[in-house]
Amino acid sequence: MIQSMTGFGKATCEYEGKKIVVEIKSLNSKQLDLSLKIAPAYRNKELDIRTEILQKLERGKIDVAIYIDNSGKDAAAQINQSAFLSYLQQVKTLSKNLELPEPTNWFDLLLRLPDVLKTENIELEENEWQALKEIIYKAVEQVVSFRIQEGKSLENVFLTKISNIGDLLEKVSPYETERIEKIRSRLEDNLQALSDKVNYDQNRLEQELIYYIEKLDINEEKVRLKNHLNYFLETMKLEPSPGKKLGFIAQEIGREINTLGAKANHSEIQKIVVKMKDELEQIKEQVLNVL
Repeated sequence: MIQSMTGFGKATCEYEGKKIVVEIKSLNSKQLDLSLKIAPAYRNKELDIRTEILQKLERGKIDVAIYIDNSGKDAAAQINQSAFLSYLQQVKTLSKNLELPEPTNWFDLLLRLPDVLKTENIELEENEWQALKEIIYKAVEQVVSFRIQEGKSLENVFLTKISNIGDLLEKVSPYETERIEKIRSRLEDNLQALSDKVNYDQNRLEQELIYYIEKLDINEEKVRLKNHLNYFLETMKLEPSPGKKLGFIAQEIGREINTLGAKANHSEIQKIVVKMKDELEQIKEQVLNVL
């Protein structure tokens, strides 16, 4: 069963009067791109948090936010008075030396300067870490569930589009005999018109016709295309994370369709090829979302 790379999960828990929240958003990406925004109290667990998430979410652009809503009780920011007073004295001295007016918004100015505000480093309790891991797991499971649902929609699209290409391929067959006969007839008519001016060996002509018609034969392309379509369906059903592989198979399907069009030499077959390409483009667009 395929999964989309698009997903969302959110989980919360209460721990000693504070509300811990985990939000995970996932979008499609060629590689794994994990972005973490973590509350200061949990930063020393960043590697563990990454491990917890990456075990389940293999690929995609993944944004994770972990924050605490505890009405200001979490790791309260403290004013570093020595730093504040030092900056205050320096600014006053600069104002005097440069003959500039002193600022009127002292607090707004000084509180933005480095090291004036500091956060206490509170050691994370094991029980709180376990509670955090549980809601990370719940949020990840929600993302996976979301991905599976989206994957079902993608699977239906692929089944329909692959079936459409297969049906279009079957429509090529009735035109094949007609196509070869038309090519042969056109060549013979052209040579007949030149017969009064040019002498040619009839046996050699037959050999050349056979060679030319073989070059235009599309049976191999039809067989390979059918095999690629079956391989796409097989990969989609059996492989756990087939996104990249399905993309490669879609490229091979495209090559066979292009070769079929190049060798067709028949207007109706060309129309069928155009329809095949349209179906394939829709497959390629959606494959980018597959895990």
